Amino acid sequence: MSRDPTWVGADDTVPPLKPGLTGWVRLIVRGAAFVTVTLSGLLVLLAVRLFERPFHGQARPWTPHITQWVCRTAFRIFGMNYRSHGERMTHPGAVVSNHCSWMDIIALNAGKRVYFVAKSEVAGWPLIGWLARATGTVFIRRDVRDAAAQKQVFEDRLKAGHKLLFFPEGTSTDGLRVLPFKPTLFAAFFSPALRDILWVQPVSVVYTAPEGAAERFYGWWGDMEFGAHLAKVLASHIQGSVEVIWHEPLKVGAFSDRKGLAKAAEEAVRSAFES
Repeated sequence: MSRDPTWVGADDTVPPLKPGLTGWVRLIVRGAAFVTVTLSGLLVLLAVRLFERPFHGQARPWTPHITQWVCRTAFRIFGMNYRSHGERMTHPGAVVSNHCSWMDIIALNAGKRVYFVAKSEVAGWPLIGWLARATGTVFIRRDVRDAAAQKQVFEDRLKAGHKLLFFPEGTSTDGLRVLPFKPTLFAAFFSPALRDILWVQPVSVVYTAPEGAAERFYGWWGDMEFGAHLAKVLASHIQGSVEVIWHEPLKVGAFSDRKGLAKAAEEAVRSAFES
């Protein structure tokens, strides 16, 4: 599996895996546990959704708890320390975050109830794509012809009370920086029907590499293969940590346009890296 190399770092490849005997054991045991927990959680979620959908429609009062449990358990399987600071806003609106890795999906789902906005390719990823579809992810295509329809989907989901989460950088990085936020997807928040009632909450996802490893150990970008990166994480003897920081929400109506809102959200997310 590869992705468009929209951000190019110093090294866009994952080094060949040479974990040794104990590393291979960790890879197999952790991998089997991760797949088992993910598929089991997915089956339970789909079963619960059969009863949840007729009563609650787009609202999902029960199934997000299953997703949170699966994601928290995933970090225990990896051996990573997970921390979350701050509270998810109670206002109607959306969440925006920096994007470092496929692991962001797990980190952001582990603590709070959110619904991702992802490019259409994600739907085809093994495990991650299956979980994304089942948990109500909104998939978008990079095609201007779909812009109006996608904007309407955002509005409908926001009106339903969903906290949509998207990555305004438009690509993932090595996790050591925050790229400028693209204001395009912020346009939906300035709809006359939504502008005065919506808020946007910036969130920072910060990874700390295992001791002795490169700082960008958990970063996943460019042409890196998903399988190779996952194997590297699973086989690692020493693990690092991930910290999710929920910043103060921004009232959409306080900004004159989408560019101003995107810039303010970007500055809030970047503040966690500068400190």
